[in-house]
Amino acid sequence: MNYLPLKLLITILLFCLSFMANAQNETPKDSISNELNEVVISKEKKMFTNANGNVKIDVANSVYSTIPNPIDLLSKLPSVQIGSDRESISIVGKGNPLIYIDGQKGTITDLNALSVADIKTVEIIKNPSSKYEAEGRAVILITRKVSKKDSFKTEISEVASFKRNYNNYLGFNSSFKKDKLEWKANFNYNLRNPWENHSLEYEIPKASIVSNYDVTANSRVKEYVFGGGVFYKINEDDYLSVNINGKMRNDTFDINTFTFNQNQSQVNNVFTFSENSSAKNFLNSFINYSKKIKAIDTKLFIGFQGSNYNQHLLSLVQNNFNETDFKLSQNRDQKFNVDVFSGRIDLEKKFKNEVTLEYGGLYLKAKSKSNADIFDFEEGKSEVSDYDFKEENLAAYVQFSGKLKKIDFSFGLRTENTNVYSKFKAQVLPSIDKNYTNLFPKADLTIPIDSTKSINVNYSKSIVRPNYSSLSQIATYINPYFLYGSSINLGPAFVDELSSSFQYRDKTLKLSYYQTKDVTNPSFVFNEETNVLMITDINFKRERGFTIDFTLPFTYKFWTTTNSLIFVKSKVEDDTALLHPSKPYLYYYSNNTFKLPKDFSFVFSFWGTTKQNDGIFERKANFVVDMSLAKTFGKNWSCTLNYNDIFKATSYTDTFTVNNVHSKFKYLVDANEISIAVRYSFGKIKDSEYKQKSVNESENRIR
Repeated sequence: MNYLPLKLLITILLFCLSFMANAQNETPKDSISNELNEVVISKEKKMFTNANGNVKIDVANSVYSTIPNPIDLLSKLPSVQIGSDRESISIVGKGNPLIYIDGQKGTITDLNALSVADIKTVEIIKNPSSKYEAEGRAVILITRKVSKKDSFKTEISEVASFKRNYNNYLGFNSSFKKDKLEWKANFNYNLRNPWENHSLEYEIPKASIVSNYDVTANSRVKEYVFGGGVFYKINEDDYLSVNINGKMRNDTFDINTFTFNQNQSQVNNVFTFSENSSAKNFLNSFINYSKKIKAIDTKLFIGFQGSNYNQHLLSLVQNNFNETDFKLSQNRDQKFNVDVFSGRIDLEKKFKNEVTLEYGGLYLKAKSKSNADIFDFEEGKSEVSDYDFKEENLAAYVQFSGKLKKIDFSFGLRTENTNVYSKFKAQVLPSIDKNYTNLFPKADLTIPIDSTKSINVNYSKSIVRPNYSSLSQIATYINPYFLYGSSINLGPAFVDELSSSFQYRDKTLKLSYYQTKDVTNPSFVFNEETNVLMITDINFKRERGFTIDFTLPFTYKFWTTTNSLIFVKSKVEDDTALLHPSKPYLYYYSNNTFKLPKDFSFVFSFWGTTKQNDGIFERKANFVVDMSLAKTFGKNWSCTLNYNDIFKATSYTDTFTVNNVHSKFKYLVDANEISIAVRYSFGKIKDSEYKQKSVNESENRIR
């Protein structure tokens, strides 16, 4: 193995937070005292703040604090798009962001292990510095509430959600601090009944096949989300922390699929019914140690992290051809497990001339196994397949940041060596053996014009890696002619981006150009022997794009509005796809908050996109409207009424031609919702010093 200096990540600044204090009413006895016990200075906090296109949202002091889960919270924020499967997040014009919690890297699973009530702020960083690891063009930074004084706080929340089916979310969140020891714990029990529907029309002219299907799934989901940790402050500069969090999900779901298939002159109408049960479990734990080496005035951090994700999917499939009888088709037993271990070291040295030097290294090892045992009732035999995957990363980075006269600067370089080996146990296909090294430079300059105006210039090179589960062999059976599959040959994509922004007070105009090599997109694989079509992700040749981003906040009396306009023109290219002229599209977002008498708050927000065409993929326009009404009762109780996707407009339509397959997908999202949230809190903690730092920089790939 080639151990060249390597890759990733850094930790971020931990935003110090303040808690709102309540002044006590003065009594006659107080008025005759010469002691001044407390002075309270109150200032209305903005829900949204903006700097150089990076938007920060004050969750704790808004109606968003009662949203039942973090994924729904993010869906309310500007430029954030949630995947129809609720397992992916993207930023308009930026792709999939990294997730950081208190300056520490996490995953969607870590995000779901949080209580929204424990979140103070969310920041969308569209040009992350080299302090953030090389994977990702944007960062979602979540900062939790913090405290210092010896005390405790406990919060209990209950959310009743009415979509097509009823959903319930029960949450518990607690913190306790005594002297140098502090702990946090949270537990959520969610009972969900999601409804999903999508349809596909496709043609394969080469094989004279015309087909379409409409599939609906009704699920019964039980989720247990938990987290806990202990932080011990050794002295003013040193600490030790241990943390664990996880999510256990069990669901059963029936899938009903109606299919029309014409293969030359043969026509079939098929009703497919499958009974499915799925278990997905995630566990993440880490130990951190931080020490200040006073002899050289340097901060040292050492951390170790271990993560495990496993999935077990059972499916019993029956088909009814042309309104005859149901016949058993397949019994599918599929398993996937991945274990990841990582260790890292970071050092930070500050000089008197306001320059900071940061450097460090990381080692990561991942090992996954996937197993598929598929019994075909018609042929009366099983097909068993085992696939093993191993990956090792070795990374190193260095970064200089500071101020030269009035100019803020940051320059960093990261290098990464990756070694990948994978194979099927029954050596049907050749093994995959890769070893490659990459450099990731980043640079950022902020030049002030005067006290209200500044210009920012940024360059970065980044990488987008596939999730470990995408590199498995798990496939979902839709009907006798169609599968959703993974791709063991999927590789990383590399992005070069140059941007510049102009900031005037709290308003921003930003221009960006990017080019992505080996961009990941869906493609079709047709098996001529079985006449089965599979859709899977592959690496396309490239994507190039240009964005113009306006962020326009405004406040007038009791009305505060934040508006975002993003013009995007992108072009995707690949030899396997049918290309069309690309066209620009507009993403728009507006959040309007009204502070009403008697502790009422009303929020009216909407977002949408015009029709999109990037040269291969065409997507229809969208327009979604949400409303919220919140009321606080004293210091302990709050209640929020939410009405989401009022016009039932959340749907996605994709049209594209790849590998000579013409297709049109339509996804209906169960987003129309009325929910009632009640929250009760007691106790109080101030000035927490709780810290945890993620060690595994590829943790977002574990799902």
